[in-house]
Amino acid sequence: IRYVMVDIFERLEKNAGGPIGQYMSYAHGYFAFPKLEGEIGPHMVFRGKKMLNWSLNNYLGLANHPEVRKADAEGAAQFGMAAPMGARMMSGQTVYHERLERELAEFVGKEDAFLLNFGYQGMLSIIDCLLTPRDVVVYDAEAHACIIDGLRMHKGKRFVFGHNDMDSLRLQLQHATDLAEEQKGGVLVITEGVFGMKGDLGKLDQIVALKKEFRFRLLVDDAHGFGTMGPGGRGTAAHFGVADGVDVLFNTFAKSMAGIGAFVSGPRWLINLFRYNMRSQLYAKSLPMPMVIGALKRLELIRNHPEYQEKLWEIVRALQSGLKENGFNIGVTNSPVTPVFMKGGIPEATNLIVDLRENHGVFCSIVVYPVIPKGEIILRVIPTAAHTIEDVNYTLEAFKSVRDKLESGYYASLPIPERADEGFKLR
Repeated sequence: IRYVMVDIFERLEKNAGGPIGQYMSYAHGYFAFPKLEGEIGPHMVFRGKKMLNWSLNNYLGLANHPEVRKADAEGAAQFGMAAPMGARMMSGQTVYHERLERELAEFVGKEDAFLLNFGYQGMLSIIDCLLTPRDVVVYDAEAHACIIDGLRMHKGKRFVFGHNDMDSLRLQLQHATDLAEEQKGGVLVITEGVFGMKGDLGKLDQIVALKKEFRFRLLVDDAHGFGTMGPGGRGTAAHFGVADGVDVLFNTFAKSMAGIGAFVSGPRWLINLFRYNMRSQLYAKSLPMPMVIGALKRLELIRNHPEYQEKLWEIVRALQSGLKENGFNIGVTNSPVTPVFMKGGIPEATNLIVDLRENHGVFCSIVVYPVIPKGEIILRVIPTAAHTIEDVNYTLEAFKSVRDKLESGYYASLPIPERADEGFKLR
């Protein structure tokens, strides 16, 4: 019997780009992989034009804080980007790495913490370290892609519960418990503190309360909650007063800390298990010293300046209340993440975003099919402590203008705009 072989490259080329990348020849540089230039902040330059920017997770405005820039520069000048050389276990350990871990653990109310080079990669390894094939996972239907990819590596059974649906969670916990008992395994529940697309909070208090009925451990991804939620920015678990009920807590530096890297925190014995078994860290170079020095300064500023979090929430409240008062649908967000839901297909979305950028100078992320169902549009707006009330008011007027055109059918009546060297333009 002869089998017909497929050339891997031929197969990939026929499906070049995948579900999102299929639009790359048209979208690259404008809708995908746009280049924002200038100092990081609310006002940046896109294709030569100044934009009011709502697309950065720089929640506390630390990216260009003078003390942060100074710490980053001094760290690079003193140590360079190469130090420390090697993985943490072999030759990449320093007193600065240890100090940052101690301070982070204390800040979020855990015994110990372990630094991770990247958040996405870190979550995959956390899941890998925690589970055996006998263990059963129950996770939220809208969990972040890093959680989903981590679960793809899990060789055991997993159950998904309806997003933030506690009745669904209870049902899946019963199924998971029955199976885990049969297999002599355990149960792990995974959810998020703040869901990054819709901005709603994971019901951590209610999930923790279910520990009275079921035996499970809880892993929470609080990437968007660190620095924004809870007293002093200590996170969503602190916001609900259930930090002790979260067994494993994951946070990233890529948002409120305006840096790169992440950390996982929990009981000291568990963190030591991660230190000696997390493959993505065992076989990876240690987080460079300037990033560690810079993270120490960022954490110091978050601890000592609660007014940054207060200013963030002043802008959040002004933006979200203004959107609601003007009839916009922002869903169920109760965090800084602010989605604006509209109706329309890809042509309408394309014309809307070009109009918003080219004629109003407002830059925000847009989400369409295949990320969300056909016929839906989400403008994803990220307020920060660096924005002003004037920025909010200007944006509200711009959003009202594009909404009126969308609802009148104006964008649908237009062809998809031409792409010129200097950018897209409405015909």
